[in-house]
Parts: sequence; C-alpha cells; structure tokens
Amino acid sequence: MSLKTILTSFTAASLVVCTFGLSSASAQSSQKQLDIAAARAQRKATVGANMNLTSDEASRFWPVYDAYEKRMDSVEDRHVKELKDFAAKYDSLTDADAKKKLDEVMAIQQARLDVQKEFVPQFRAAVSQVKVTRFYQIDNKIQALIQCDIAQLVPLATTPGEAAPQ
Repeated sequence: MSLKTILTSFTAASLVVCTFGLSSASAQSSQKQLDIAAARAQRKATVGANMNLTSDEASRFWPVYDAYEKRMDSVEDRHVKELKDFAAKYDSLTDADAKKKLDEVMAIQQARLDVQKEFVPQFRAAVSQVKVTRFYQIDNKIQALIQCDIAQLVPLATTPGEAAPQ
C-alpha cells in the first residue's frame, strides 16, 4: 500500500475523529473513544508501514514513538478543546474571544513544534538520521492532512450580526 493511500485512509479516519470531537453529545462518548483509538492505531500503522525498520531498529524506535505520541495526544486534546470552544461561539465572537482563540491556536502550534524538537535527539539515538527525517516527513504529512480536513470543517470567524464569509 502506498504512502498516499495510507495517508488518505488516515485522513478519512481523522476527519471522523474531528467531527466527533466537535460534537457535544455524551451518548457518543464511548464511540468517540473507539474512533480516536482507531485513528491513533491507523496513524501508528501508517508510520510502521513507511519506516522500513529492522527488528533491532523497531525495538528502539517504537518506545520513543509511543512516548512522542503520548505527548502529541495531549497537544491534540488541547486542539480539540479549542475547536469545541470556537464552534460554540464562532458566529458571535467578541474581539476578546477572537484574541483568545488566536493566542491559543498559536500556543498549540508552538506546543507541537516544541514536542517535535524535544524528541529529535531521542529518535536520533534510536535510528539513523535518514529514518528520523523520514519519520518527521510522515508525521508532518499526516498533520497537514488533518489540518486540511479541519480547515474544511471550521467556518471563518464572524462578528455578531456579520454575514459569514464565503
């Protein structure tokens, strides 16, 4: 299976996760948890299918990857919260709300970058530099596809009474 096919599948799964993440119905909670677990498993499978790790490399890589994903999951949870907060009032944002939203989005982007930077030495200690670079390419492609899906779902901010931009 090609990286493009795998990433397309992952994007579809992430879209489901994001859609459920924006929903507030508590009855969907256990289904949402299953969907999130499935998307995370798909992400790991995508990485595994494209890393071409030897068994020795795999024994060093996967513990670092799991720690990395745990840290990134907390950043993504923060992003889902930000999206829920925005969805609750996107059509009636005050300047203070808009400032808070932008500041949080920037902080989330910085937190992602901080986690990526923090783990570079650990990945370098586990596998070759080429494979570290490959991992970050895969990770960045997955993140870009997720962000593209989210961008299509999230409406542009409007002030109270303003018509939504097209």
